[in-house]
Amino acid sequence: MDTGLLILRLLAGLLIAGHGVQKVSFRLGGSGLAGGIEEFRHDGFRGGALTALAAGAGQIGSGLLLAAGALTPLAAAGAIGVMTVALTVKWPNGLWVQKDGYEYPLVLITLAAALALTGPGRFSADRALGLLPWPAWSAVAAVAAGSAAALATRALLHRPAAEAPTGGIRPR
Repeated sequence: MDTGLLILRLLAGLLIAGHGVQKVSFRLGGSGLAGGIEEFRHDGFRGGALTALAAGAGQIGSGLLLAAGALTPLAAAGAIGVMTVALTVKWPNGLWVQKDGYEYPLVLITLAAALALTGPGRFSADRALGLLPWPAWSAVAAVAAGSAAALATRALLHRPAAEAPTGGIRPR
């Protein structure tokens, strides 16, 4: 079981962190910070560089913490938050990724929530630091806080369709 949790943490955490690296740099196929800014503007978000930097930093930080099994409830909350924002953007396109749907963010949200619920396992920084077991309420708090933060971000930073910019190329 502990080996399975390690594999899940590494996969989900490094994918989330990599997604953040793409938002703010040219690494891993990213379009640099300018590309991250354009992506958020295209998706109807205010804030420009600050929004792209916050999203990228949130993804990098929560992903690396999740991969290490460090502060797992906090890491899961961060991952759930940033990926829930992504899910809300892709929601109108339906589930499947072939139509730019929310399938991928949903899988990452589910993995982060599952890791919050199970804990990071024996091969983790939390275990090495003597932080395990996390109290049961911390998993519920992680899922609730991540979801609430995402919905608040969406409500505060997303422009109605009439205000959103049109045209432009959306970097991937």
